[in-house]
Amino acid sequence: MKTVFVTVGTTSFDDLIETITCPEAVQALKARGYEHLVLQVGRGALLPAADSCPHISLEAYRYKDSIAEDMKQADLVISHAGAGSCLEALGAGKPLLVVVNDKLMNNHQLELARQLHMDSHLLYCTCSTLTETLRSMDLSVLQPFLPGQPKTFANFLDKALGIQ
Repeated sequence: MKTVFVTVGTTSFDDLIETITCPEAVQALKARGYEHLVLQVGRGALLPAADSCPHISLEAYRYKDSIAEDMKQADLVISHAGAGSCLEALGAGKPLLVVVNDKLMNNHQLELARQLHMDSHLLYCTCSTLTETLRSMDLSVLQPFLPGQPKTFANFLDKALGIQ
């Protein structure tokens, strides 16, 4: 069963949870053959019920000690643009679609997502463009992010955030 794992990390990103469970986004996922949607909703107000998304199997929770198994089982990871979540998904070798929270002030998430996208490691969008991105995305263009190079990643973050 093709699975999508959505994570917001330890934050609150209700707009992402609301958007990914809307009928249009669910239909876009179904059209791509996804049948199971797992949501890690963090401290947000929304915790969708298993029966709240017709036509797709839905599982939602706030936190687990580790999301590694959810990432491992996923065919696609959709994440907020937190550095930890991005690094975990890329390290797991999963196709990654990052949804930038454009309501954040001084948003460094956009710089991180943009740089990783320019290097062909992920796709990114905002909540307002998520459904269209799901319809049109081409995951075959993504290149692996080689793990085990913390200095390289630190330099990459410095570059993405304009520190270097």
